Amino acid sequence: MTQINYEAEPLLHVEGLKQHFRISRTFTTKAVDGISFDIWEGETYGLVGESGSGKSTTGRALIRLYDPTAGKIIFNGHDISGRLTKDDEKYLRQNMQMIFQDPMACLNPRKKVRDIIAQGLEIHHLYSTEEEKEEKIMSILDKVGLSKEHATRYPSQFSGGQRQRIGIARALVMNPKLVIADEAISALDVSIQAQVVNLMKDLQDELGTTYLFIAHDLSMVKYISDRIGVMHLGYIVETGTTDEIFANPIHPYTRSLLSAIPHPNPVVEKRRIAMTYDKKAEGVDYSLGTLHQLTNTHSVLATEEEFVKWMEDAKHFEG
Repeated sequence: MTQINYEAEPLLHVEGLKQHFRISRTFTTKAVDGISFDIWEGETYGLVGESGSGKSTTGRALIRLYDPTAGKIIFNGHDISGRLTKDDEKYLRQNMQMIFQDPMACLNPRKKVRDIIAQGLEIHHLYSTEEEKEEKIMSILDKVGLSKEHATRYPSQFSGGQRQRIGIARALVMNPKLVIADEAISALDVSIQAQVVNLMKDLQDELGTTYLFIAHDLSMVKYISDRIGVMHLGYIVETGTTDEIFANPIHPYTRSLLSAIPHPNPVVEKRRIAMTYDKKAEGVDYSLGTLHQLTNTHSVLATEEEFVKWMEDAKHFEG
């Protein structure tokens, strides 16, 4: 198990990140609207929320697939928020990798698995001899549960779970400091999801990798994450350790997400009441809220009145 030092400087510091998309002259979509969070080395930070809440956009802005509209991103002492210098861009590309949602769409169908995995090594010259490159490829294939024979096949010859393992191998062969897993298991069967998540945990213990785990499946996020940020309509509305979020959810949106998780016990499942949360009906305006700290690690975005009301409501919540 990786020991996380929360006294140290965070590996990733995000402050006031905004990602807006101009749709027309009169309309701009505010996909991410001023979020702040930290991720420490060796931990898994889960980012959860419904579709359209801005989770994937956040991941893509961090790895600079998008140019952030505003905000500060500090990655291991490198400022990667504005215009990137050549050195910072090289550092970012080598040390931050992404596992994408659709394992087929992100693998080149015309390339063999060996060439797909080797691409990052070749671009950044992370080997001295052909033998060393081959050794790195075979070693990471073995780590993700694939055999040497798989190296000469094409992506279309694999199942969905195996393709995702190839995607994980491609990200981890670079030995990055941070891996952004963007809905990395949502396209897989439930039994395969568990295998892939267990694989990611094992690799984290072995290599000390840090994950930003983006998902909408709270039960899987609970299993893999050390801390969780709950995101809704471009804002992080609540953040805390996994135990804090599941045992003491304060924001009504967090409570609505938790109440939607099915219970394995049929007797308890019969009694489960799924809560609904309507931001407009409740008159909540996230832009007016401020962060209220419950503990050093647990905070909620709310106005003073909302915070008092939600704290009272939380006492009667049964997850």
